[in-house]
Amino acid sequence: MADAGRAATCNAGTVAGNADADAAWMELALQQAALGAARGEVPVGAVVVLGGEVVGAGFNCPISACDPTAHAEVQALRDAAGRIGNYRLRDASLYVTIEPCSMCAGALVHARIGRLVFGAREPKAGAVISQGRLLDAPYLNHRVQWQEGVLACRCGAAVSEFFAARRRTGKALKD
Repeated sequence: MADAGRAATCNAGTVAGNADADAAWMELALQQAALGAARGEVPVGAVVVLGGEVVGAGFNCPISACDPTAHAEVQALRDAAGRIGNYRLRDASLYVTIEPCSMCAGALVHARIGRLVFGAREPKAGAVISQGRLLDAPYLNHRVQWQEGVLACRCGAAVSEFFAARRRTGKALKD
């Protein structure tokens, strides 16, 4: 993650929603990210919250699962849909440590997530604000409300530290 993109969000704050609750849910997403990092995955974590409780959680695991779709957001959506018995997650909020890519943004629309809250921007592949505004596209059949910047510095630092450690050890991610 580029430092310039992260710096842009470190001063961003919670614009909508309850700041204390948003920070608490993002803490849980950071815990998920740490679980992924412990497995050698890029540390991105997500939780789905519905009715004041976590109904889904996930972390990045495309490497260990040999699954290119196994991003944290998709894992959390799958977990939530399985738990509630419906792939439509209306009125749910998804908290993720890093701005979603285009695949994950599309999954949020298909799941009918009500609100997305992400920590740090992803300047290279972020599809919510950094490289596109996919969730604001007028042709979509569902609108996901979104906000950025909740615990942005910590969320961005987890990814930056992960890649810095990889560079120090010369250990690359599998292609």
